[in-house]
Amino acid sequence: MNLTNLFRIALRALNNNKTRALLTMLGIIIGVASVITMLAIGQGSKKSIQRQISEMGSNMIMIHPAREMQGGVRQSAENMQTLKVEDFEAIRNKAKYVTATSPSVNSSGQAIFGANNYPTSIYGINQDYLEIRKLSVQDGNIFSDQDIKTAAKVCLVGKTVIDNLFKNGENPIGKTIRFDKIPFTIIGVLTPKGYNSMGMDQDDMILAPYTTIQKRVLAITHLQGIYASAISEDQTEEATEEISEILRTNHKLKETDDDDFEIRSQQELSTMLNSTTDLMTVLLACIAGISLLVGGIGIMNIMYVSVTERIREIGLRMSIGAKGRDILAQFLIEAILISITGGIIGVLFGFVSSYAVKVIAGWPIYIQVWSVILSFAVCTVTGVFFGWYPAKKAANLDPIEAIRYE
Repeated sequence: MNLTNLFRIALRALNNNKTRALLTMLGIIIGVASVITMLAIGQGSKKSIQRQISEMGSNMIMIHPAREMQGGVRQSAENMQTLKVEDFEAIRNKAKYVTATSPSVNSSGQAIFGANNYPTSIYGINQDYLEIRKLSVQDGNIFSDQDIKTAAKVCLVGKTVIDNLFKNGENPIGKTIRFDKIPFTIIGVLTPKGYNSMGMDQDDMILAPYTTIQKRVLAITHLQGIYASAISEDQTEEATEEISEILRTNHKLKETDDDDFEIRSQQELSTMLNSTTDLMTVLLACIAGISLLVGGIGIMNIMYVSVTERIREIGLRMSIGAKGRDILAQFLIEAILISITGGIIGVLFGFVSSYAVKVIAGWPIYIQVWSVILSFAVCTVTGVFFGWYPAKKAANLDPIEAIRYE
């Protein structure tokens, strides 16, 4: 019996039981759609995190004092005074893999303008900080080297702070706000960036010369941190090692001494978050894959029913010359047709449900071609795997006993 005839027989059998075939496909449809949707959500989250890390500066390096043990108690890094302005200058002048460097000191408090006030943070930095953090000035100007030398009371303000202090829509440029009783003249407004992947508002900040924050707000001479930017993301590791060597030399640390500083890079953060999202994606895909398993069991169940119902038909076919392999192929084709048709419909539903998640829930999605191919391949293998045993049972029937079957 040729393959064309086997396909016709299989299609006729499915056509005679449309409702049953459709209900059998339903498990495959739901399984494939679930896998595609879950993978789209997982990959969308990963892409979103990568994009936001890139917007924050994918080659950014952060240096902070190390937490030390004093009297059996681990001290806060903010209380450590191991980083100095000399360290920042050494990195800026000696590091070959670094393109931008900025000191960092910050304080939290109330920003006040007229009758309005808003709790925020003020960061003491230099001009390179904007390049490192991928920030830009939307209106006005950034402070100058002269402002840093003289510890001028000037600042750049983020959109969130402006919205809360200037509620009547005034132009903030040239206005004076107070931060913990210290007046600052606004000379620039930062371009809005929104929230990052950790849910932090990137527009809730005030930037000022680091010398101003050191002298007028915190009354300190040390730095709370140093930010740097590697030449490229691929050279972040080399830049980190170079910075470590410079700081160890500056701090006169012996080979046996532990670092009194900590260096973190966006690359580390990106790797950690990507690992987490990959794990979540796998878990989501496994949960969705259970639907495919259930769909496969449904195919096997229906094929068993089909074999039982058509035992006499099988006996007649075998008595007029059909071989066991023809009967096997016939029922396997039925199982594969059910799974492939269900897979095609499931792919379409997967696209629709993924975009529904994006529109209704507002979650980022990213459908990859391999996820569609994988889902379709799995549903085809499922049809063959779960359809094989019932088909094999039909092929092994004794034709005489099959004809006599009631």
